[in-house]
Amino acid sequence: MPSRTTPRVLQQQPARESDAQQQQSGSNDFQPKPTAQKKEQQIGEGSYEASRDYKQRAEEYMKKADVEADAEAAKPRSEQEARDLKQAEEEGRSHSKGER
Repeated sequence: MPSRTTPRVLQQQPARESDAQQQQSGSNDFQPKPTAQKKEQQIGEGSYEASRDYKQRAEEYMKKADVEADAEAAKPRSEQEARDLKQAEEEGRSHSKGER
């Protein structure tokens, strides 16, 4: 005697709104949204553009600045300030993986 089974009812997923960033059918690549202008893209930490900009500004500073005067102006103005700076430096070094 054959067994009678009830047919299995499959649930359907509700319809979703289309999203331009969803994967395309059959594709393993993520499809980014197209941008109107490249300037609008957010630049993250470590970008080549930011590195070039920093290098250019640093070179301009070194050409134009009076480095000796800047170094003199950065010196501690009192013994207490010198001790505070030294203590802050030691505190920072204690958190680093580098030199101690």
